[in-house]
Order: sequence, then structure tokens, then C-alpha cells
Amino acid sequence: MPEYEYGRIRKLDESLRKAQVNEPATDEIMAGGERIRRGTSPEQKADWFRGSMNRMDELLDAHTRRAVREACACCLGGKRLKVSKSIAREFDTLEERLAAANQATFVFGHSVTMHDDGTVRVDFSPSGLESYRCVCLPKAEEPISVTYCQCCGGHVKHHLQTALGRKVECTVLSSALSSGGTERCSFQFTLLPQ
Repeated sequence: MPEYEYGRIRKLDESLRKAQVNEPATDEIMAGGERIRRGTSPEQKADWFRGSMNRMDELLDAHTRRAVREACACCLGGKRLKVSKSIAREFDTLEERLAAANQATFVFGHSVTMHDDGTVRVDFSPSGLESYRCVCLPKAEEPISVTYCQCCGGHVKHHLQTALGRKVECTVLSSALSSGGTERCSFQFTLLPQ
């Protein structure tokens, strides 16, 4: 089994294996990942992920892609988790918890809003900016599949579930990465039955 020096690539490999993606598909998705090092240029890292996400899109169904990428989420502990847990502890109703999450920009970005259809939308930046930048792959020179962005969706999902005390399902609505910087990162969450 290849060794991956770069942590995000190593995490992807671990997530594929945890999801029990078959060996040939995993090998194809991970092709060339062992050549990406910590010191590799950000542009080359973005290029590798572009190819890897394209291969995932071809080889895996949407449910598996989402599960694999959500399992790659970072920043699940520390101060962000403390904030999410404090929201759950300090507020009783869903409305109060959503309002508190909306104020917790360190965890949830620009806004957390409930929509008439019962879904919750989380936007990492305000609308109307001239351009947007992905904080994970800021040097991506071309758009990358929204599959990559399920990782950030997993980050928000983890903290939103903690804050609301409810299981949620994530859909990426738009992203700076997949749009080439023309759209903001926005996620929609469906509250699952309790």
C-alpha cells in the first residue's frame, strides 16, 4: 500500500478504505498521491485533487462520495467543538440554537438560516462579492468537482448536529472551488427525523 506524506491525501485514502471502496477503485482514485509531499506547491496539490475528485465522480455513487469526503472533515474539535456544545447546552429550542449558531461565525461562517421548507442553509461568506476563494485549496487554477467540498460540508454537519442536537444531511449548494471563484460556499442541511 502506498504511503502518503501529505495529510489531506492520506486522510482521503483512509476514508476510502473505511468506506470499504474496492481496492481497484481506491488505487485509481489515489493514483499519484504518493508523489505529493507537504512541500509540493499548492497549485500541484490542487491539480492532484482535481484529478482525484474526477476519478471519484466516475467510480463512486453520490452517497459513497459524500460519506468518503465528509469523513475527511477537519477542525472537528477544539474551540469550534466547545462553541457547538455550548450552544446545545445553553439554548433549548431549535430556533434559539439556530440563532446562536448564526452568531458563531468562527464555526459556521457568514450565516446560518432556517428556510420555509425546513432546511437550514449555511453560507461561509456574504453574497455579492466580486470573487470568492477556497480556504482549503486557495491556489486552484481551475474549478474542482463539488465532491471535494463535501469535506467542508462534513465540518459544518458535525458542528451543526452538535449545536442543534439533531442529525442532519448535507447538500453542497455552491462553492468557490467548483465555480472557479464566482460563487460562495453554501451548504443546505435537511433535519432528519428524531
